[in-house]
Amino acid sequence: MNVKATLSPEDLTPEDLARACADAMWKEDDASKGLGMELVEIKPGQAVMAMIVRPDMVNGQRIAHGGFIFTLADSAFAFACNSHNERVVAAQGQITFIRPGKLGDRLVATAREISRSGRSGIYDVSVTAGDSVIAEFRGHSRVIPGSWLPDTDIKA
Repeated sequence: MNVKATLSPEDLTPEDLARACADAMWKEDDASKGLGMELVEIKPGQAVMAMIVRPDMVNGQRIAHGGFIFTLADSAFAFACNSHNERVVAAQGQITFIRPGKLGDRLVATAREISRSGRSGIYDVSVTAGDSVIAEFRGHSRVIPGSWLPDTDIKA
């Protein structure tokens, strides 16, 4: 027997809330999907995203264009800071490139929340290729009006 119950976001565990927010955000994220990114893991204040460096992502040096590495880090940052059912945007982002990414590399961006207070947050993202860290990103976030899940319907 299916009974329809309505849960508010407050009734979800933090992990379930993070997943529901990520699912809602992913539906609208044409940029990340268009670049072949995958959302590997999502937890409150954390996200792991991956992307394969394709031929159209290498620059004249034949290494991964820094803009694509930044975009992967920025996407992981976005999913991490939007995991609390608040609409959040980037206020600032900075990246340091350590090693080049190469054609065919599977880049993995791991984002974690450092600080979240009021409307502001700070997140660090490490981008790796295999066992090597290739870039470190720090993003500052800002909460804007709205939420990802005004109501959540489930079947009990």
